[in-house]
Amino acid sequence: MDWQLRVLVRVAKWLRRPPSRQFVWILATVVVAGVALALVERFIGWPEWATVDRSARIHR
Repeated sequence: MDWQLRVLVRVAKWLRRPPSRQFVWILATVVVAGVALALVERFIGWPEWATVDRSARIHR
């Protein structure tokens, strides 16, 4: 099943039996946080301190 069909099935389920108000707020908060992080990364850039340095691995 491709992702578009899964989304349509989920929307149809939600239309028949809507989620609770608390779940909608949590979901909206997560979506807004994700969009905000993507916008910060796109327009400001990713901070150097949050970048993983793969060359600094310790080999045993």
